[in-house]
Amino acid sequence: MTGAVTAEHEHDTHEEKTLGFWLYLMSDAIIFALLFMTYVVMVNNTAGGPAGRELFDVGHVFAETMVLLASSITFGFASVALVSKSKAGVLAWLIITFLLGFSFVAMEIIEFLGMIAQDAGPGRSGFLSAFFTLVGTHGLHVSLGLVWIVVMLAQVAVKGLTAPVGSRLMRLGLFWHFLDIIWIGIFSVVYLPGVL
Repeated sequence: MTGAVTAEHEHDTHEEKTLGFWLYLMSDAIIFALLFMTYVVMVNNTAGGPAGRELFDVGHVFAETMVLLASSITFGFASVALVSKSKAGVLAWLIITFLLGFSFVAMEIIEFLGMIAQDAGPGRSGFLSAFFTLVGTHGLHVSLGLVWIVVMLAQVAVKGLTAPVGSRLMRLGLFWHFLDIIWIGIFSVVYLPGVL
């Protein structure tokens, strides 16, 4: 009887944490909505400096997009491995996801450094300030996601695929896929109109 009560309490605790995490994601969505709105308002405020069509490299951004979307697929495979209780599979797919996410962040840093080298840093104009803030905030979130992946790799390796570890992995999956959705928005609202 005590085991059943403990299992029920543990299940309720995981559901409460999942609800709390959904609330966090909604607040994060509001932050990104505000950043998107700021960008849309500031996009034409170039202060005589370069606009998106002079700065954005669609090929580079498309490669970034493919890398991030691939990381979402590999995280999906990690989730499938979690359901089938394959510790080795979870670890392998999380490592691949980490490498893809790290590649995305490195590509974003290269893009930023290239823009700054062209005297197109965030202090140049309202447009660039809004661009760096929006895209940089997304990059910061991906970087935090990479730290979270490292933590989960350690937990899976040490604790195995316990219910709490599985619950944390599922929340990480929500976060990771959320970032992919935000990036699709950035690609569609910032980069594509910027080069047209």
